[in-house]
Amino acid sequence: MSISETLLPEFDQEMANTRKLLACVPESKLAWKPHEKSMSMGRLAGHVAELPGWAIQTVRVEVLDLTPEGGPPMQAYSVRSVTEMLETFDKNVSEGRAAIAGATDEHLHKMWSLKFRGQIVLTMPRSAVLRNVVMNHLIHHRAQLGVYLRLNDVAIPGMYGPSADEGRMFAAQ
Repeated sequence: MSISETLLPEFDQEMANTRKLLACVPESKLAWKPHEKSMSMGRLAGHVAELPGWAIQTVRVEVLDLTPEGGPPMQAYSVRSVTEMLETFDKNVSEGRAAIAGATDEHLHKMWSLKFRGQIVLTMPRSAVLRNVVMNHLIHHRAQLGVYLRLNDVAIPGMYGPSADEGRMFAAQ
């Protein structure tokens, strides 16, 4: 079995779970923040929506420079509406999945780097980047978004079984 064939079922499951949570974001709360140093709900949801697209960059480029010298820095995705955010997410998932599916084992073993302000901040094999920077990073921020939603009394869908809002899987002991 190829590396991409082992990554795709996990990618598919995590993207389906993520879409369920993104669909819960209330448009009226996009500017809400739990703390002055925190991202707004819209910015956090936008980051979650953009992360599947990082799979494309992981496969296509050797170095992703977030702040290229002489060029504009990479722009964070700003959510204007929940509908647009879900469309962006779906597009990123589709294109990210296709990039993973089309990558050979040889290509996924090659090193990939992330550069910021002229410094390499991360270098690892592309397969590890897909798992750690794309999927695990997305799961981390998805959990943050779940807390934001909970703090706003929005029901949370289950990710790996029912959530507290959907009913417990097992009776309390």
